[in-house]
Amino acid sequence: MRKIPHQMSKCEANARNITRARILLKSADGWSTAALAAAFDVCEATVTNVRGRFAQGGLEAVLHDKVQQHRRSVLSGLQTAQLIAVACSPAPDGHDLCTVRLLAEIAVELGFVANISPTTIHDLLKKTNSNPGSMNTGVFRQLETSS
Repeated sequence: MRKIPHQMSKCEANARNITRARILLKSADGWSTAALAAAFDVCEATVTNVRGRFAQGGLEAVLHDKVQQHRRSVLSGLQTAQLIAVACSPAPDGHDLCTVRLLAEIAVELGFVANISPTTIHDLLKKTNSNPGSMNTGVFRQLETSS
């Protein structure tokens, strides 16, 4: 328990892993959960989680976080393309411009999705260069060469 991994002794570890290792070392010395939390400026749940991860998987489980799974995208590639096309088209009659809330309603009406949040549409459009009022397409323009 007293052996600190090589990367920690050479300051190659991040602060979170150093704190976790210190929690384990002081736990072995008999420090209470409250004392550890106060000493390392973490909450008691963090101390409990570090101890639990160590009990289940050893030092490697404490120092190496699990890779987080990617969430499935709400829209398929085709649905995304259709939504961007709707966003770049003129606003519907009776509207000066197309809001994300209106785009969400249109996506449901056209049957792209059963339901969708305006925030999801906002995030999707933010990732693309789909500003219908802009002349910039998002690619570098070629410089005119003078002959």
